[in-house]
Amino acid sequence: MGKTSKDKRDIYYRLAKEEGWRARSAFKLLQINEEYDIFNGVLRAVDLCAAPGSWSQVLTKKLKENTTNADDVKIVAVDLQAMAALPGVKQIQGDITKLSTAHEIIKEFEGFKADLVVCDGAPDVTGLHDIDEYVQSQLLLAALNITTHVLKNGGVFVAKIFRGKDATLLYSQLKQFFELVTVSKPRSSRNSSIEAFVVCQNYNPPSGFVPTMINPLLDHQYCDFNQLTGPNRFIVPFNVCGDLSAYDSDTSYPLLLDGQTTYEYKEPIQKPIDPPYKNILEKTKNMQLNK
Repeated sequence: MGKTSKDKRDIYYRLAKEEGWRARSAFKLLQINEEYDIFNGVLRAVDLCAAPGSWSQVLTKKLKENTTNADDVKIVAVDLQAMAALPGVKQIQGDITKLSTAHEIIKEFEGFKADLVVCDGAPDVTGLHDIDEYVQSQLLLAALNITTHVLKNGGVFVAKIFRGKDATLLYSQLKQFFELVTVSKPRSSRNSSIEAFVVCQNYNPPSGFVPTMINPLLDHQYCDFNQLTGPNRFIVPFNVCGDLSAYDSDTSYPLLLDGQTTYEYKEPIQKPIDPPYKNILEKTKNMQLNK
């Protein structure tokens, strides 16, 4: 299989390299913004589970459009994994379930809170949807936990969610903190993927709420939302982001797109610094050399 095969099969992977994004996921955040205008007036933003940094790149580019003084823009990227440096982005290599990480974020904002918190984090999927959905829901709730410490009233929270039977429960929990919650599917997200994104607007925690880092784990015992009937049962709002003229993430495209006369293969902008599969690749290579 040649180098260009993935460029044909995944148009957003190809466009990410051509436009200088570290990952195709940059288009997901851009398309969410096209629909909800989440960057409007934002100067302080937090990117949770940030590596490899494509969403931080988008934040850096878009938030500078909100001010004439670039120094007013402050972006904090948090991840357990190391991430290659980005101009204008303060990196914290830490755990989003730790209170110390929240304090460090506030310190970077000089005592102020964030206007926007985004999280594109996901677990290493197993292919077993029930397990993957549950683990992802815990990651989302961990992101919500730290968000309650660092997001200002009226702020916006965007995070990845795996759609499944617990989506209604997650939606209900998020509605306790935000006036408007919508589940959205960007056009750049593959139709075959169960991923979507919750767009939570106007942060307004309950009266007397005190942020805590104790995880509000999903509890299937206290309520079964699938059994609710009548006015208590509702459909979670779902929206598809991206204009109909946008590229289809599940379609293969020719190397020469409309309006182009030449094609040039490009390497990924930023390869993983220390991927978990690095040792396997080295061992495989050595075995081949020994033969």
